[in-house]
Amino acid sequence: MRGSDNLTREGVEAASAFVEAAGLKIDEMSASCVRGHVDLSQAHHTPWGVVHGGVYASAIESAASIGASLAVREQGQFAVGVNNNTDFLRPMRAGRVDVTAEPLMQGRTQQLWQVDIVRAEDRKGVARGTVRLHNVDRPTGADA
Repeated sequence: MRGSDNLTREGVEAASAFVEAAGLKIDEMSASCVRGHVDLSQAHHTPWGVVHGGVYASAIESAASIGASLAVREQGQFAVGVNNNTDFLRPMRAGRVDVTAEPLMQGRTQQLWQVDIVRAEDRKGVARGTVRLHNVDRPTGADA
């Protein structure tokens, strides 16, 4: 986001080719809940034909970072992940998964968010993670 505060759905999705490639689409976002989805396909596979765990870890980190950054936006800050602990619950090959991120703790300097990824078709868990984030001052200037 290069020094700007582009915390809109479109801005978040356009901010990084990496996030775009991972496929997270934001459906709803606030300081207390982020919901999105990923349409998984062969493009997300490991050489063994299942979705790469990094796709889930990226969705978890991204959703938590968006919500945590919205929570400290009014203080001129954003949140950066300092720990991502992702558990992979069941493999998938393709289909839609829903991502829901909610804060467990929102403090002055740190936040802890929990993120669940479930299959859209039957709500069974695919991955679950917690992300600890540090609140930092937003850089100023166009080149930040």
